[in-house]
Amino acid sequence: MPAHSIGSATISFGLVSVPIKMFSAGESSAAISFNWLHKKDGARLKQQYVCSKDGEKVEKEDMIKGYEFAKGRYVQFTPDELKALEEKGTGSINITEFVDADTVDRMYMDKVYFMGPDKGGDRAFTLLGEALKKTGKVAIGQWAARGKQYLVMIRPLSRGLAMEQLRYANEVRSIDEVPIPKVDVKKAELDMAVQLIEQAASEKFEPQKYEDTVKTRIQEQIQRKVDGEEITEEPTEAPKTQIIDLMEALKASLAKGKGSTGGERKPAKRAERAAEAKPAKKRKAASA
Repeated sequence: MPAHSIGSATISFGLVSVPIKMFSAGESSAAISFNWLHKKDGARLKQQYVCSKDGEKVEKEDMIKGYEFAKGRYVQFTPDELKALEEKGTGSINITEFVDADTVDRMYMDKVYFMGPDKGGDRAFTLLGEALKKTGKVAIGQWAARGKQYLVMIRPLSRGLAMEQLRYANEVRSIDEVPIPKVDVKKAELDMAVQLIEQAASEKFEPQKYEDTVKTRIQEQIQRKVDGEEITEEPTEAPKTQIIDLMEALKASLAKGKGSTGGERKPAKRAERAAEAKPAKKRKAASA
């Protein structure tokens, strides 16, 4: 089923304009949400605002937005004043520079959109993507939408483009703010830690291997409720004894990874084929 466009825009750099269509990169329905209900009759509850000074309920027409510039002190803004402050959307993604892809740290990434060519833009769209691939560069620019101005990065992705909404510099905190004491690492510990990483290493990241088991469990319980079944709390596993000694913890982790035979770890491909050859019950027991 083809994706549905969520909007159109134009990538502009120099005298070049590339008309594009934008698509959501994620599923908005992925999260499970609950509503507040009245316990007595099961009716859905409505949100109300109450004045903190006199305790009276305040209707929407009597509300006004304010900015707290000092403790308990606000400056007020009318809807028209706030509207005047909004960035006017032009539908143009203005590219200001091209940088090496690996110079944009992942901590700046916020949200991702897919891009495809709009009517009449097939050739220019493909050309931009191929040029970015050949140079190893990404495009940096700004885009105004929904009254705000966003910092964005455009990078090639398969046969299309991806636009990543970035955080501004003042929105990203520094790792230097985190208190981390300086500790000397012993060579034996480092060698064993490296061995543990290599033992659990895979050739590439395969997100399809992972599932949100909490979401699945909630969906199953919701269906049981819909079907009129009672929900019983699942038993929790007793906490295991914690190994305090770092070397002992590394040794135990390596031994667990090698399995009960104590032999060498199989290469990824052979290990997968061996797992597939096992009966279903044994595989389940091994993963427990």
